[in-house]
Amino acid sequence: MNIKRFPLTVHEDDRGWFTELVRASALPKPIKQANLSRSRKGVIRGLHYHERGQDDLFVCLSGMVRVVVLDRDTGEVFTEDIGDENPVAIYVPGVNAHGYEALTDALFAYLVTEEYDPADPDEHGIPWDDERVRHLWSTTSPVLSARDASS
Repeated sequence: MNIKRFPLTVHEDDRGWFTELVRASALPKPIKQANLSRSRKGVIRGLHYHERGQDDLFVCLSGMVRVVVLDRDTGEVFTEDIGDENPVAIYVPGVNAHGYEALTDALFAYLVTEEYDPADPDEHGIPWDDERVRHLWSTTSPVLSARDASS
């Protein structure tokens, strides 16, 4: 699967805290776009994959999310809860199906290695409740977008 975990060191003082989200030299490919989403508890986004090689670096900035990754060839799965209680960034090669569930209201960043092209999007779906992953989610009745509900 070639997933990489980057523990985030949080430096706190009376003013608040600081953390380094990513060091580009540690990544297999350079980041070309940064995206931010806000999700309410119970939302599942994905599963999606990219055939042209976009990779994603996932970071939960506030709250908690469950990252779920499926190797489409082997059926191997990866999951980790990240965010306030587990400050980790997860690098996912985009050929793997990937998504996340908001375990709380969450602010989620994903830094990607390709720019999104709405005229030719490289996004392909696998149902969130595919038999290989459905047991990994904490909910059986998620809030889904129309696209994710029809995958």
